[in-house]
Amino acid sequence: MSLVRLNIKGISYSQTQNGAYALILNEVDGDRKLPIVIGAFEAQSIAIALEKEIRPPRPLTHDLFKNFADRFDIIVKQVIIHKLVDGVFYSSLICERDKIEEIIDARTSDAIALALRFQAPIFTYKNILDKAGIYLKVNPKKEEESEQDSILVDDLLADELELSKPKENYKSKTLEELHNMLDEAVANEDYEKAAHIRDEISKR
Repeated sequence: MSLVRLNIKGISYSQTQNGAYALILNEVDGDRKLPIVIGAFEAQSIAIALEKEIRPPRPLTHDLFKNFADRFDIIVKQVIIHKLVDGVFYSSLICERDKIEEIIDARTSDAIALALRFQAPIFTYKNILDKAGIYLKVNPKKEEESEQDSILVDDLLADELELSKPKENYKSKTLEELHNMLDEAVANEDYEKAAHIRDEISKR
C-alpha cells in the first residue's frame, strides 16, 4: 500500500462539547483533508509546537519525551497513521537508535505532537485517506481577511463536534495589551488562549 504524506492544516475546537477538538491534516500532493478528533491536552501540546514563539515555563509531557529521547540518542524518523477502526485512528512511531529501527504504537494525537518536535514527516496509507479524507470548501469572502486559507471546517464537522470560534474579541485590544495578555496566558499555562492572542498579534 502506498503512503501519502500529510501536513498539519490547523486545529478547531468546540465550546459546546468540552474537550472536543479536531486536528485537520492536509494531503501534501492533493486537496483532501483528514480530520481527527483529539483531546484538549493533545490539542494544546500540538498548538504549542506549532507556535514557535510560545514557550511554556515548564516542559510539557511531549517536550519531556523529546528531551529524554535526545539524551539517549533516540530519533523519531516518521509517523505513520496505519489503521482506522470504528472512527479511531491508530498510529506508529518509527524510531531509530544506534542504527536500529523500532516501531512503537502510539495514539495519533501523541504521535503527531512528537512528530512536530522531532520535525518528522507524517504519513498515512492511501486506503485510509480514501476512506476518511474529505474535501473542505473554501470561503472566498474570507480570503482577504486572513493570510491563511479560510476553511469552513465548522460546516463539515459541526454535526460531530459542534465547532465554534473563540468568543473573546482581541481586535479591540492594543498591541501592548495583547502582549501583556500573552505573557499572562503563558504564565498561567493557558496555551490555547495564548495561541489565539499570538494569531491576533501576527495579523497586526
